[in-house]
Amino acid sequence: MILVCFDIVLLWINVVWGSTYFFIGVALEGLPPFLLGAFRFTAAGLILLAVCRLRGERVWRTGLVRRSAVSGLVLLFVDMAVIMLAQRYVSSSLVAIVASSTAVWIMLLDVPAWRQTFSNPVAVAGILMGFGGVALLYVEQLGSGGSAVHNERGVLLLVAGCVSWALGTLYTKYRSCGTEAVGGFAGSAWQMLSASAAFWVCALLGGDAEQTDLGEVPRRAWAALLYLVTCGSILAYTAYVWLLKVRPATEVATHAYVNPVVAVAIGAGVGGEHVTIVQLCGLAVILLSVMLVSRRR
Repeated sequence: MILVCFDIVLLWINVVWGSTYFFIGVALEGLPPFLLGAFRFTAAGLILLAVCRLRGERVWRTGLVRRSAVSGLVLLFVDMAVIMLAQRYVSSSLVAIVASSTAVWIMLLDVPAWRQTFSNPVAVAGILMGFGGVALLYVEQLGSGGSAVHNERGVLLLVAGCVSWALGTLYTKYRSCGTEAVGGFAGSAWQMLSASAAFWVCALLGGDAEQTDLGEVPRRAWAALLYLVTCGSILAYTAYVWLLKVRPATEVATHAYVNPVVAVAIGAGVGGEHVTIVQLCGLAVILLSVMLVSRRR
């Protein structure tokens, strides 16, 4: 029963998070990155915190708030800011392809699991292959020229975001999750609120809030924001945190198998984005590397 539930929740994360890359791009048509993050995580965090309070969870514990704040800054703020900034340079499809290497970073940085990971030469080969796939995408963007100049910056930003997400995942797994029960989600709410605070600071200092006329934001951008708040944050992210409580981090990281496939399909099919042969090859190399690293001995 537990395994069936795990598969269902993981499938939900795969589909929803794969689609969020496209919806982030739509929301960015009317909202600047930091203001988008501020709106998204403020709304999601407050709604989830209210739900947790109504469920009778102890939401004001100091240890819970402190550790969740660290997780939120590293796991949500840095990674989401990087993804939104990167989409100024590259398409949502390429963002998802590079982000699929997150699973490799999680396995590389998961120190408690090193003995199991690095005792398997196939896993080591998979890690090296994953870096090769990212390097392939970077070289393609570096040599693209024309209107795509500086696209390599998007790839570098995404790599930094992948590392941040991996570190945040492992911190949440080994430190933050231990402060509440398996069925508790107050920690997720505080993670979102801490990320929203950082986004508000950046939006105010950077002028995003002052320069944005909310009346001019198109309806499709507001609709995309609503999807990101409800499906992307409240439902999918809390499911991700729950999985970290009940399963190994390396196993949860296998959502990287499907996310980029869904993102590329939506980006190319609905968004009309152009996906090159090199990008498809990079996707294949990265996914193969994740599969090799995830193999049990």
